[in-house]
Amino acid sequence: MFKKILIANRGEIAVRIIRACKEWGISTVAIHSDVDKDSMHVRLADESVCVGSHQPINSYLNIPAIMSAIELTGAEAVHPGYGFLSENSEFSKILEENKIKFIGPSSKHIKMMGDKIQAKKIAKEYGLPIIEGSEGGIINKDEAKKISEKIGYPVLIKAAGGGGGKGMKIVNKSEEFENLFLTAKSEAKKYFGNDEVYIEKFFQNPRHIEVQILSGKNRTVHLHERDCSVQRRHQKLIEETPSPILNNEIRKDLFKRTVNMVEKIGYEGAGTVEFIYEDGKFYFLEMNTRVQVEHPVTEVVTGIDIVKEQIHIAFTGDTALKQEDINPRGHAIECRINAEDPSKNFQPSPGTIGMCHQPSGFRTRVDGAIYQGYKVTPYYDSMICKLICHGRNRSEAIQRMNRSLDEFVIEGITTTIELHKKLIKHEKFINSNFNVTWLDKEKII
Repeated sequence: MFKKILIANRGEIAVRIIRACKEWGISTVAIHSDVDKDSMHVRLADESVCVGSHQPINSYLNIPAIMSAIELTGAEAVHPGYGFLSENSEFSKILEENKIKFIGPSSKHIKMMGDKIQAKKIAKEYGLPIIEGSEGGIINKDEAKKISEKIGYPVLIKAAGGGGGKGMKIVNKSEEFENLFLTAKSEAKKYFGNDEVYIEKFFQNPRHIEVQILSGKNRTVHLHERDCSVQRRHQKLIEETPSPILNNEIRKDLFKRTVNMVEKIGYEGAGTVEFIYEDGKFYFLEMNTRVQVEHPVTEVVTGIDIVKEQIHIAFTGDTALKQEDINPRGHAIECRINAEDPSKNFQPSPGTIGMCHQPSGFRTRVDGAIYQGYKVTPYYDSMICKLICHGRNRSEAIQRMNRSLDEFVIEGITTTIELHKKLIKHEKFINSNFNVTWLDKEKII
């Protein structure tokens, strides 16, 4: 096994990776920006290296500084977590060239599946249904409008080189097209350095379903699905497994097709294949070539540590798991807790945490990196922790989440805890009568 791993990330996912490394007996190196010197991941790691100032481009995205930290500490491998450099094929390639193991897929596969247009073509080639849309990236406005008219409104304009809701616009009618197309191109250029966009059919009442996979040289397994349909402006807020709307016949077909594609492309590592689901049909959306924020719900129902499996696959080239060994039990729900004020249009709420009491108890898990006195800065993503509750069934998981949210106390900053209390108790959530547009259409807080 690896002797030392550098974690090229921060916050709760860095803490999560350090815990997995400790259970393998692996030494850890934390990188950090100047404002993160007192962060939990820095405190828990065996070594730490400051790689730059608070701006991500100068620290967590600073490849030369991270490579220097690797050389300085003698780390054999790098775990990128999610976000930052986790899906950066150039970073992965540099590591490969320097004989440093990237804990994730090859640079070839990151590039292949990170290009949304190419990923769509690959999915189609290996039998996954795809969303009707443009065959490739588009820059020309007139060409884009012609394609949109052919598909029929509403259509979705998406940045070819990114995700997370950036560079994404819904066009409901022809008159809106030009302005939204130019705005999407501008955002795509700003956030991803590439103004190429693509166009696809927009679904009115979709669910967002994803399949977790682990894949090695000799075998690919799935860890069943997650339902991530509670979203605000394309950002996930609550995730759960299993999906309350799928039957076993649909699941079986979905898993078979997904595993087939992942095997056929020779993918190695953890990954998630995402789908739009509407009116009983699935459509390939994208593949994320990293660990997902919502991976804990899968872990608690399967009993499998996904991060430890990532490390095992990176070291051995294969997964030790067999499909027949994976038997999910019960139901799990995750709430993402963000330092935001929902009453002020989800404005970020940086500051120093005063009292901090995190819930515990039977089948209650908190993944985070916060503590009393911790300073939440405005420089990074606003998610500060995740609350995961496991029950024998969905009803019990909801009850446990209610109880756990009531126990959660964070003072000094405003968080989304109160919003989650309302969402979990909402009739539409309890009855699973919602889709990805629910919160954008209905005022909850």
